Amino acid sequence: RISWISDIIVVVSPENIETMKTIIEKYGHKRVTVVEGGITRHRSIFNGLKVFAENEFSSHLLQKPEVVIIHDAVRPFVEEDIVSKVVMAAKEHGAAGAVRPLVSTVIASAADGCLDHSLERARYRASEMPQAFLFDIIYEAYQQCTDYDLDYGTECLHLALKYCKTNAKLVEGTADLWKVTYKRDLYAAESIIKDNLSQQVCVITGGKETLAQVGFLLPESLKSQIKVEAISIPLRKNDSHLQNIIAGQCYNFVCVNDKRCAIQETQELVDMLEKSNIPLLCPVVLILVHLDISENNSFSIGMEDLTTIKKFARETKKKNILVYGLLIQYK
Repeated sequence: RISWISDIIVVVSPENIETMKTIIEKYGHKRVTVVEGGITRHRSIFNGLKVFAENEFSSHLLQKPEVVIIHDAVRPFVEEDIVSKVVMAAKEHGAAGAVRPLVSTVIASAADGCLDHSLERARYRASEMPQAFLFDIIYEAYQQCTDYDLDYGTECLHLALKYCKTNAKLVEGTADLWKVTYKRDLYAAESIIKDNLSQQVCVITGGKETLAQVGFLLPESLKSQIKVEAISIPLRKNDSHLQNIIAGQCYNFVCVNDKRCAIQETQELVDMLEKSNIPLLCPVVLILVHLDISENNSFSIGMEDLTTIKKFARETKKKNILVYGLLIQYK
């Protein structure tokens, strides 16, 4: 998703390595190296760093980066802007990390289970991810760690300060850095993904008058709610306007036609989507609207059309493209 990141190291528990490799292969991810994790957070991160520096840890060393970014998979909504800010701050200061205001007051309990003291919330921040470091600094810090650090520590910025005297720059993060921690968070994450993917739709119609009218009315009715791109042309693989829309990561398409099961034209759109840079983890929704204005339209013909669309939909679903068919018969 972020082109200027040269390599992505995914640190995974031993029992899930094969599953992760299957996911990477299935969705065609590039620049990804899977590394076996340790029993704690710090030991896992250290294993990931070793891929750039220790021959015995990896079958092939990756080129050592100037800056390394450390991020948690449980924060899936990080935007490129905050990653860039953290990286630029790390280049200048040696280490940097995203922070957010505390939403609750932190208290300490005494041995008897009663309140000992509380912290002044305005003076403190919650440490978030991503964090970035000059590679030599964070790698040296991990090399000097004690077993106690590796087994019980959780803060990478603290290691850089403790062992390399590098005072990290703190970058104010955004609200989307929250963690998917509990089962209920999965539902919130799913809702955010669906909301983000439904913000834009591309309506494609042919050049005929009836289709052009639908192609005008549909975007007009939708544009108050979402961003709408309307194209009134036959589908062509080399259409630059459509290619630009796809390159802009549009995930929703409505194709209006008056041909019986215009699957061939739709297949061209599917081919374009497959060759695009849209992350395959994000499903594409494709709605086929067939306007049957012929004099001899019948229920049996309509069922044949829908059966063809259903068969086509089963094939495209394997490519993470969800196809829906809408047949409108009228005189």
